[in-house]
Amino acid sequence: MSNDKKNTAPAAPALPSNFLRAIIESDLASGAHAREGMPSVITRFPPEPNGYLHVGHAKSICLNFGLARDYNGRCHLRFDDTNPEKEEQEYVDTIKDSVQWLGFSWDWQGPSGVEHHLHHASDYFDQLYIMAEYLIEQGYAYVDSQSADDMAANRGNFSTPGKNSPFRDRPRAESLQMFRDMKAGKYANGEHILRAKISEDAMSSPNMNMRDPAIYRIRHEHHVRTGDAWCIYPMYDYTHPISDALENITHSVCTLEFQDHRPFYDWLLETLSAGGFFKMPVPKQYEFSRLNLTYVITSKRKLRQLVDEKVVTGWDDPRMPTIVGLRRRGYTPEAIQLFCERIGVTKSDGWIDMSTLEGCLREDLDPKAPRATAVLRPLKLIVENYPEGQSEECTSPVHPHHPEMGLRTFPFTRELWIEEEDFMEAPSKGYFRYYPPVGDQPGSRVRLRHGFVTECTGYDKDENGKVTAVRVKYFEDSKSGTPGSDTYKVKGNIHWVSAATALEAEVRLYDRLFTDPQPDAGGKDFLAALNPNALETVTAYLEPGMRGTAADQRFQFERHGYFVADRVDSQPGKPVFNRIVTLKDSWSAK
Repeated sequence: MSNDKKNTAPAAPALPSNFLRAIIESDLASGAHAREGMPSVITRFPPEPNGYLHVGHAKSICLNFGLARDYNGRCHLRFDDTNPEKEEQEYVDTIKDSVQWLGFSWDWQGPSGVEHHLHHASDYFDQLYIMAEYLIEQGYAYVDSQSADDMAANRGNFSTPGKNSPFRDRPRAESLQMFRDMKAGKYANGEHILRAKISEDAMSSPNMNMRDPAIYRIRHEHHVRTGDAWCIYPMYDYTHPISDALENITHSVCTLEFQDHRPFYDWLLETLSAGGFFKMPVPKQYEFSRLNLTYVITSKRKLRQLVDEKVVTGWDDPRMPTIVGLRRRGYTPEAIQLFCERIGVTKSDGWIDMSTLEGCLREDLDPKAPRATAVLRPLKLIVENYPEGQSEECTSPVHPHHPEMGLRTFPFTRELWIEEEDFMEAPSKGYFRYYPPVGDQPGSRVRLRHGFVTECTGYDKDENGKVTAVRVKYFEDSKSGTPGSDTYKVKGNIHWVSAATALEAEVRLYDRLFTDPQPDAGGKDFLAALNPNALETVTAYLEPGMRGTAADQRFQFERHGYFVADRVDSQPGKPVFNRIVTLKDSWSAK
């Protein structure tokens, strides 16, 4: 008999297929980007540090860093910090933290040691300026002195060709001197601008991005990294391809809205390569569809409006789709990575339902979240025949499918907390929880989970007619796990905690922020779609072992869903819990 099978290692799991992987694998096979001392796949994630990243950025992070990881390459984190008016160190710090929290690193083990590929577009200001002068000298750029209104009018639109600027044929030497004077601070904001001159008929191009695009503008603003060294700043469409080339990026992956920008990307790198600035092959840009997630907005302007108008408590409000908000809500990096892998990568826009993200979250949490008991809307249960001051321990698995995680214990006492909905004065058909005796009919029998079988004997009300307590008797030989318990057959089985030892805790029941699947589509007022039930705060009672819960610990509160100890407001011995997600999708039937 052959031993071949014994000596054959299991095949590695196949990588998910998409058009970007097909491109990379073709390039690897042809050696298109083979260079000594560098990997053949180098990607980058280039956010502008003018706000907090959201779930849409998470897709780009997972894609760019994931491709580099899967093909033994590297991915750069590069800050597009060319607009000093809107950029702050706070945003730089939170972006770095978000990328690392998602499980990625910009460090790469190179031939001579670990390389740190954290970059800023401002690192290249000197090179960007030199290349701009070269374009002027070669007749590929000119200083335009039109007003902003005139420039916009002469640019035309999608149905009307543009008109050449009256300054388009300004002598190269004059444009070069004016550009140097712009750099020297001799002009006011908006007085002049540097534009590319791609071809003689560029202003009639059907692609608006090719109609003499602006590449430098005057901004007398303090820059967070370069201070006041510069008063002219390069535009994104100019900076982006040059930064890619300087960093030897092989596959420049961005979202579909940049597809019409690709011709300028290619023209600029080809032109500068001809001038000796870059060696071939230069980077190539590829576009994929951005994430459109239902019940979410991802416009930075609108997210900022929610924060500024105090609709939410901040950028990290657990109802926000920001990465810091998702993290505080209790989402895991693994769940977000699973979601990004599951939705795939395409070149066509579409909508992904929020239930897909929530399903990935449940899938990740279920096997690893310890179980705990929590009563969210408490009603007193009095076990009338249980002795005052007495208690006994009940036990339950920390996780029903992982016995290696051990057992948790909690006391059974005369007074307990149960959920309000576990008692009805007049039970509906099929109701198997507590209801009182009527006439000769005894009250219902219910098992207190991991405890005893009990029978309802009555209930108490206050002067307003509200039920304040349910009264029961227990059967001493019915404790779960004991031989006598098998003789009791009951349909109701509910959770509970001891009133004497329970931990009183604030629990925040978060839900989706909007009731409309596409709250800002078609010019709709997204504020009109706010969900009034997106947050409910309750005072709950938890099993006593929860006192030692640390911030960011996640649990499944049996029957209610998955919860996390809030990373901001939890205190030692006094955790505050956020609902991460319910056990089942409650929105599919809405």
